[in-house]
Amino acid sequence: MEIGEKMEKGVLYRIAGPVVVAKGIKPRMYDVCRVGNEKLMGEVIQIEGDKVIIQVYEDTSGMKPGEPVVNTGEPLKVELGPGMLGSIYDGIQRPLPILVKQMGDFIKRGVDAPGLDQAKKWDFKAIVKTGDAVAAGQIIGEVEENPGIIHKIMIPPSQKGKIAEIKPGKFTVNDVIGKLDNGFELRLKHNWPVRVPRPVASKLRPVSPLITGQRIFDALFPLAKGGVAAIPGPFGAGKTVAQQALAKWSDADIIVYVGCGERGNEMTEVLTEFPQLTDPRSGKPLMNRTVLIANTSNMPVAAREASIYTGATIAEYYRDMGYSVALMADSTSRWAEAMREISSRLEEMPGEEGYPAYLSSRLAQFYERAGRVIPLGTKKEGSVSIIGAVSPPGGDFSEPVTQSTLRVTKVFWALDAKLAQRRHFPSINWLSSYSLYLGALEPWYSKNVAAEWHSLVSEMMGILQEEEKLLEIVQLVGSDALPDRQQLVLLVARLIREVMLQQNAFHEIDTYCELKKTYMIMKFIMNFSKLANSSLDSGMRLQQIMATKSKDRLSEVKFIKNHEKLLDELKSQMEMEFKV
Repeated sequence: MEIGEKMEKGVLYRIAGPVVVAKGIKPRMYDVCRVGNEKLMGEVIQIEGDKVIIQVYEDTSGMKPGEPVVNTGEPLKVELGPGMLGSIYDGIQRPLPILVKQMGDFIKRGVDAPGLDQAKKWDFKAIVKTGDAVAAGQIIGEVEENPGIIHKIMIPPSQKGKIAEIKPGKFTVNDVIGKLDNGFELRLKHNWPVRVPRPVASKLRPVSPLITGQRIFDALFPLAKGGVAAIPGPFGAGKTVAQQALAKWSDADIIVYVGCGERGNEMTEVLTEFPQLTDPRSGKPLMNRTVLIANTSNMPVAAREASIYTGATIAEYYRDMGYSVALMADSTSRWAEAMREISSRLEEMPGEEGYPAYLSSRLAQFYERAGRVIPLGTKKEGSVSIIGAVSPPGGDFSEPVTQSTLRVTKVFWALDAKLAQRRHFPSINWLSSYSLYLGALEPWYSKNVAAEWHSLVSEMMGILQEEEKLLEIVQLVGSDALPDRQQLVLLVARLIREVMLQQNAFHEIDTYCELKKTYMIMKFIMNFSKLANSSLDSGMRLQQIMATKSKDRLSEVKFIKNHEKLLDELKSQMEMEFKV
């Protein structure tokens, strides 16, 4: 953002960490200002008479009252155009690889870099012609951003009219590719304020699942495309690994991963691992369809607050092209902590546990940016699915961020420290977790996987819930004191837990499980349960059922490619074992 000569200038009056007070300017709320001699970027968050309170996105140490403050007159915006996929940004869309070249491994203050490569030329193919009437958001041409991924160039949502001129060819993001009859110049990029949701033609009901390749999510607690999920858990329970697995394997077209206030080593893992991964659908590098936003815990607090909005705006932009986008926010607790810190510096009345009173409404505004929609200017649908990790202190799910998140999310994947200690991963507690999309997605699973999918899931959940009740008795009297039928329930529940729900994120085959394979595993376990129960009725002894070999070999299915052959073999073996 260039600072012009005519821009309003004022002076610094007071400094309190990233919150500064300026006098002598008359901005609007959320206008971006350049603060101090180093022209640090800041955003207006409060106006009191002639005093303007600004949240600065960088470290303010060494600044002093009297330094200049310049109002740019524009809100915080991101550049949207070809070149974002495969990029690694900080919270305010500065590309980190470019900053590293400019100043080494540690980012200095006051540095600026455009979000998009200004020199690279893109091959633009127009799909409209001179004289065509175009609506807001309409697609006017295409650019191949990465191999196999077409970036659609759209009319900005605030413009419409007739095409006065348009030309195909090779252009940079700043070159004029055409004009509207009102004189508006069309480029490959346009800017959009991060705090304003991009408008849509209409919102649709969720009808298809976001397939993640993780058995516990896909079967028991599915997330719809365009839905919202919360994944809360204490330190060490596996939030980040679960988020990364979802980012790697979910069937969204585009992934936006926001590392918001996480530890540097966790983000380093993401930044080093993602560029080496192969997309299972296309066979090309996974980074081709991924945007990473890295805002580690030692980066300025105010930029952390902005990073969530930057990620949401980029996700909405790709949604408007008709793509399915998955946004991972890791973690919204750190974002809420940034809000708490800024709020305390503003001397606002604190709410519960010191969080600002508007915590719930801010979380709701963020999650409301998800959805399955018909974008402006097109009939092709797009979606944004948001998965927010929450890091409650001490694993206490009753704290304000978790509770406020639960009010607005329809899927709750509760991570359990006790399961993690037992090395059961992903450590999702199947009794605390839930999905409110099960009914809406039932027709999709019946049509695309198996008609009995929903009944298998219900049976399995029933067995797991019954196991929980029986375990209380087992702790008192031991499992041998239980009737045979109840001991059989414990056996089947153990199979569900160890074969179905446990999944190795670091095994090259088990890290991703297709729906058909998940269905076959569920079907085998429930067939075993039915055969075992009917054999018990026919007089077979429980010890004989427990001695069957086919059930013990079922876990091998998870780790081999040719699983269908082994499952057929085990099915035949199981039927032989139960012949009385």
